[in-house]
Amino acid sequence: MNVLCDVHLPYRLVNQLRQRGVDATHMNRILDGSETKDAAVAAFADANDMVLITKDSDFRDSHFLAGSPSRLIRVTLGNLQNNALLALFDEHWEARAQALAVSPRYVELGSEGVVVYE
Repeated sequence: MNVLCDVHLPYRLVNQLRQRGVDATHMNRILDGSETKDAAVAAFADANDMVLITKDSDFRDSHFLAGSPSRLIRVTLGNLQNNALLALFDEHWEARAQALAVSPRYVELGSEGVVVYE
């Protein structure tokens, strides 16, 4: 699985995913980094068969209205400390990875746990 972590997520998440064998990249390392427009981020993720992980609700809207990005994990837990965020990703990674094997998919990690939307 290929993953693109959006700018508001810690680099440590990329490292954690890589330790699981996931090909992970942080948005700040590609294109125009944090200056890249959302549409370009989504297009890059789709063109490279990547799952986009973000906190940004604009990507959810784009996923449902325009179908891009086609595979999306959205974190809806607010300003969670990085250690807590990493623990949640570690705890729920297998469920998300299975859900995202099919495209398009939207997966939300929130106070209710992992919710998969078709």
